[in-house]
Amino acid sequence: MAIIVATWLVRALGVYALAGLLFALAFVTRGAGRIDPVARGGSWGFRVIIIPGVLALWPYLAWRWARGATEPPEACTAHRRLSRNGNPGRSEGGGT
Repeated sequence: MAIIVATWLVRALGVYALAGLLFALAFVTRGAGRIDPVARGGSWGFRVIIIPGVLALWPYLAWRWARGATEPPEACTAHRRLSRNGNPGRSEGGGT
């Protein structure tokens, strides 16, 4: 039973990687520049370097490309939220 499960997991990973490779070929030639303006001027060396990441993250990148995203998403961290909304929990003196 464990060998059958392992075999199917390896096959699924192979299908995922093959789909990622096919997507990566299209994405590095056309898609990267469309979803990130900084990547528009990227060299072929840059495009080769991003292939492993595109292979791993191809469903997310395909979704962004299909959605027509033109800018990278803005990070939503605690620091950004506090800088936008101010920090009501701390005093102006900076003490503890």
